[in-house]
Amino acid sequence: MSDRQDEPVRVQVPGEASAQLLSAVGGEPADTRGQISWATFEWARNPYVILITIYIFAPYFSSHVVGDPVRGQAIWGNINAIGGFVIALLGPLLGAIADSGGRRKPWIVSFVAIMAFATFSMWFALPMDGGIGILGAALLVIIANVAFEFSAVFHNSMLPYVAPHNRVAGLSGLGLALGNLSSLLILIFMLIAFMLPGVVDWSFVPEIAMFGLDVSAFENSRISGPIAALWMVLFSLPLILFTPDSAPSGANAKDAVRNGLKSVVRTVKGLKHYRNVALYLFARMFYNDGKTAVLVFGGVYAAGVFQWGPLTLTIYGVVLSIFAVAGGFLGGWLDNTFGSRNAILISIGGTSLGLLLAVSMTPNEIFFVPYDTVGAEPIWSLPFFATVPEMAYVSVVILIAVFITAAYANSRTMLARIAPPEKMSEFFGLYALSGTATAFLGPLLVGVATALSESQRVGFGSVLILLVGGMALMLFVKEERAELAAEDRRD
Repeated sequence: MSDRQDEPVRVQVPGEASAQLLSAVGGEPADTRGQISWATFEWARNPYVILITIYIFAPYFSSHVVGDPVRGQAIWGNINAIGGFVIALLGPLLGAIADSGGRRKPWIVSFVAIMAFATFSMWFALPMDGGIGILGAALLVIIANVAFEFSAVFHNSMLPYVAPHNRVAGLSGLGLALGNLSSLLILIFMLIAFMLPGVVDWSFVPEIAMFGLDVSAFENSRISGPIAALWMVLFSLPLILFTPDSAPSGANAKDAVRNGLKSVVRTVKGLKHYRNVALYLFARMFYNDGKTAVLVFGGVYAAGVFQWGPLTLTIYGVVLSIFAVAGGFLGGWLDNTFGSRNAILISIGGTSLGLLLAVSMTPNEIFFVPYDTVGAEPIWSLPFFATVPEMAYVSVVILIAVFITAAYANSRTMLARIAPPEKMSEFFGLYALSGTATAFLGPLLVGVATALSESQRVGFGSVLILLVGGMALMLFVKEERAELAAEDRRD
């Protein structure tokens, strides 16, 4: 394995005129099909986030399974906090076990199976604490959330092994773009098949919800679980079949766990030897919490300020997903053009600007300037985005969607470029930890700021503190590959 990982490595095969790039960590990379199959896993996973945690199942659970939106939001927050604690506790350990055992795909298959079962079973969460009830639904969401993040640890850690150095950024961006594209297609399908029937008289919209679902029983919301589960299983197959895995290390399961535990303890203690990586993970902890809060509360702000209902919020998700696809490609271009660190600064800066513009919108204001609504006519006859302030809000949130997606791609690539290859999965476990260990911080900040100011605008805008704080820390991060510490070389 090459000691120098910051430059592409070429091996000249005798008798061949061309040279083949090695992977970013020095081994043989996957072929084109294997690399694209790696990116396709994002296509499989992302609809879970869109359907379950943001636009459809989450509000259904809060408003109808619980039956009280305020209590439901509190329970939903606790669900995510519990899942975040489990991820923070076990993420680095699982990454270290993978480094010790070598192979990643068996873990991915296991977590996909767990996630698919839990997600499919959400169909049985009936209104007013019926079916599996609040507790059962909460348990399923916790299990699915944890499996989702754990699958990401192993999937992300495969990136530098399957792609050459000069393709890492582009492949990461492709994965994010495919994930957002699949989310877009799922939302469009949900809209046409289950949300619009009976609301609009359009030729391509069925008269009743597809499959004969009973909308009055919220089956059009509950179906999001089975759809996300089946989609994930189907489109995980290319990764399983065509993307090569690392060779097994020869360690049995018991040794892998024992070595993994030791490795995690050493990694946490040894972060002082990887100060640049540690600083990056610390910076990401802040700006990632900010990005997550923007995603979670963007719809909440719009629903409260503009009085948007489920149909409008679903269309809102469709619009953002369209432009988020471009964000994945933008992230890859920014990374290749300016480097990972500068790409992150641009992406988070764009997100911050978008957030500032978003909170400048209310039904009576545009960019903090009063807007006279007296006598104002709807801009069209459609039952959504009918006013100028609403359209202005959607326009600036599109900017947020593009830059947040780019930031996700840039962040993953940054770690792949600065972590020591020998501890890649372990550091991706810490990467997952940095993304979840303080997941409460954004919601807490928004909640406190909203309560103190009695203003949704001030509460939502407070997320700028996290975004700007993360950007400030990133100024001190260097984009250079960390060498394996001497203590780790001896082990």
